[in-house]
Amino acid sequence: MRRSKLDLVLGVLRTVNDGVTKPTRIMYAVNLSWKPTQNILQSLVEQGLLGLATDGTSKRSRKCYSLTEKGFGVINYFDGAKQLLNVDDITSDI
Repeated sequence: MRRSKLDLVLGVLRTVNDGVTKPTRIMYAVNLSWKPTQNILQSLVEQGLLGLATDGTSKRSRKCYSLTEKGFGVINYFDGAKQLLNVDDITSDI
């Protein structure tokens, strides 16, 4: 079954919340290819849901992402909605 864009975005936010901060590791955890992962990460940073830190000490800068307060609020909001709707009970019959 295909995942919606919302599912992909929430997957990235939850992954970062679980402590995965490097872009490649996020990509593997959410099971996406590189380009969509980059697009989602860039969009979430622009929206203020993720923070971006770079280590510019080496030749290649390393990016690390962190969840902002706004991003944490989004996760809590959708988790609360999921509990209210009992979505897992509905989708088990499909």
